Amino acid sequence: MKYIDFTEGQGPESLHVSAAAIPQLKPGQVLVKVAAFGVNRADTLQRQGKYPPPPGESSILGLEVSGTVEDYQGDCGVWRQGDEVFGLVAGGGYAEYVAVDYRHLMPVPAGMSLIDAAGIAEVFLTAFQSVFSIGELPQGGKVLVHAGASGVGLAATQLAAQRRCQIAVTASSEDKLAICKAQGANLLINYKQQDFAERVKAEIGEVDVILDMVGGNYLNRNLKVLKRDGRMVYLAMMAGRYADNLDMALLLAKRASIIGSTLRNRDDLYKANLISAFSQQFLPDFVSGKLRVNLDSCIAAEQIGEAHRRLEANQSAGKLLGVW
Repeated sequence: MKYIDFTEGQGPESLHVSAAAIPQLKPGQVLVKVAAFGVNRADTLQRQGKYPPPPGESSILGLEVSGTVEDYQGDCGVWRQGDEVFGLVAGGGYAEYVAVDYRHLMPVPAGMSLIDAAGIAEVFLTAFQSVFSIGELPQGGKVLVHAGASGVGLAATQLAAQRRCQIAVTASSEDKLAICKAQGANLLINYKQQDFAERVKAEIGEVDVILDMVGGNYLNRNLKVLKRDGRMVYLAMMAGRYADNLDMALLLAKRASIIGSTLRNRDDLYKANLISAFSQQFLPDFVSGKLRVNLDSCIAAEQIGEAHRRLEANQSAGKLLGVW
């Protein structure tokens, strides 16, 4: 099979097509013939040598795919050859074939293309986990989403809107904020022009949950707009590894929870339970059109270095997909 290889520590130009054997299945795994795969910041970090795959997982890039069931080993639930599916992998997505735990797959929603389905799993499951499972955002609550035009940010906005929440978002341009508004955001903040903490407190008041992929000097300002007993969930560190000197007095006064979270290195059962809960609560909304994939661009697999370049330059709004 063809797959996308890379040279660790080098730039997007190092990504290239190579050849490898089709994965051998273990009991409980499904072999998926990949139609499309999502491109995520985790992939760029792995290419840079900063985010190795969990022990025992494929070293091939790629955390989400869509495609058709080619084969399966042992009891794999409802899946049969030819089924159209999408789902999570802990590695191996940038390839023509990938072995997937059968519990980590979902059916492609009726009326949706295989290409679009490749843009659901990583961002919507990450958003669902962060905002609801970890953040415990209540129905009708208030949430602040940083990097609002990112794939996870747009997914979080859509999910929160479905629960009739008030949603504040930050982004770097009016074009990106317009996309956030179309997904259901109520308060739009250009962080290059305005102090987000002042705007949030003045216009919607303190929030229940903050979803932050930036870090840096946002930490104490986040605390200022967080409700007492609120939760700040950190997913990434776009502004660098280190953040503000923490205002401990403010942390204690707010009884705040600061939580770091990832999805890739969770165990298989955790992911299976998360996918089951998401499928029950939100997957039907893709069929009805209440939820939709935030697609930026589809890029041929052979040119996937361009997707990495755009991600690293913050030149995307929504999902970038690779297509075989």
